[in-house]
Amino acid sequence: MAVMAVALLSPKAALADDPMLLIDRDGFMLRAHLQVGVNAVAEQNLFWNYGDIFAPDADFDSDTDWLEGYLMPGLSFTQEVGAGLAIYGKISAVASGTIGVDAFAVGNTGRLTLEEGYLGIRSEDDGSGPAFDLSLGPREFKAGTGMLIANGGTSGFERGALKLGPRKAWEDAALARFDAGPVSATAFYLDANELKRNDSGTRIVGGDIRYDGESETYAGLTFGYVPQSNAPYPKAAPNGVGVPSILPGARDGLTFVNLYGRANPLDNVFVAGDFAYEWNNAIDMQAYAFRVQAGYTFAELSWTPTLAYGYQSFSGDDPSTSKLERFDPLYFEGSPSAWSTGSKSSMVFINSNVNAHQVSLSVRPTERDTLTLRYARVSANDLKSPIQFGQGTRIELANGVPNPVAGVTKKHLTDDVYLEYNRVVNANTYLTAGVSVSFPGAGLDAAIGKKAPNWTGGFINVVVNF
Repeated sequence: MAVMAVALLSPKAALADDPMLLIDRDGFMLRAHLQVGVNAVAEQNLFWNYGDIFAPDADFDSDTDWLEGYLMPGLSFTQEVGAGLAIYGKISAVASGTIGVDAFAVGNTGRLTLEEGYLGIRSEDDGSGPAFDLSLGPREFKAGTGMLIANGGTSGFERGALKLGPRKAWEDAALARFDAGPVSATAFYLDANELKRNDSGTRIVGGDIRYDGESETYAGLTFGYVPQSNAPYPKAAPNGVGVPSILPGARDGLTFVNLYGRANPLDNVFVAGDFAYEWNNAIDMQAYAFRVQAGYTFAELSWTPTLAYGYQSFSGDDPSTSKLERFDPLYFEGSPSAWSTGSKSSMVFINSNVNAHQVSLSVRPTERDTLTLRYARVSANDLKSPIQFGQGTRIELANGVPNPVAGVTKKHLTDDVYLEYNRVVNANTYLTAGVSVSFPGAGLDAAIGKKAPNWTGGFINVVVNF
């Protein structure tokens, strides 16, 4: 009945029901879009005060707070052209900025950039047969669970809005999607919207095949190839003694596959898994990563608690071999609910040479309110091997002889605790607040030769989306 009532609305009634719908008549629809976000952040003992140890002359302030925000206006259209076909497109821009100095010592800056700007043609899926959707131009796209292909845009630094991260669209994207019932296949060509001063020139071609079942169950395969890239890779020094070497343009020629899936074997129970394998014969590279997850929803209890556990691991470069085993996370989705490794730690340890046990407990006191507590125990996979990009290179004594080493000499990196509150203020407004603390482990303590301080912080933001 509700669907029928909507279908019978007059154009004037439809426009009144959606104030952003500008035109809806004769098969043509024009809609405005607007997203606004504001975020206040405070951090103490940033990066466990490592700046004072490894870069004492940089005058890095490990206690800081800042205000960031963005404005994203846009227009989209759809034009029916007959035979069950429609032409569509969207254009949007992001104006973002930061007041104060952020976690990477950049502040009082911002930029205006194009976000989406694509045109496409699609067939209407009426259930009678296969449907297709072809598009060209900057737009958002995620493959699978976002393990490798998700975040096509870079925020922060001179663009501002480091934490909000409003940019998600790829700078260039060519997508061809075909649907046949529960099965879909997407071919893609992607170029990320990276910072001009740090553009790796990476291009990715590939495809994704996916089956979607009921109750958020799915299974799929993503595969891809990097025909062009200037991105370098760090390689551990032999036996971990010495400064890591840098392999220029090493991402060029990378090939990857990613298997993923989720199932509900019992009522209120879910299990999920991802596995990725990467190789590049030109630099003798073989790397892997995986994640397993399981969760249970206590549907009979008030606030419907959901308890989940996951373990994820990303290979590092083994210093005892000539092969390169360091996993390249490419453009992964780095939110705490997706693929970040830890909360605070994810700002330092990208998904290479790390593993983490992660536990979350989520409750819903009301339909509009959600509280989530997350814990992550983060460790290194390979000792004396780059974790980020060779950071932490230092001198350590071995039998009284000073040697430069990178990475850590003990595997436990951090224990991260993060409490997040989400409230749906109304259909268009969302409030999020969080506090977090990172307790350094033996690996970080050993790197500086003393007990590192706890890194703490908090934030509160509001996002309005029309």
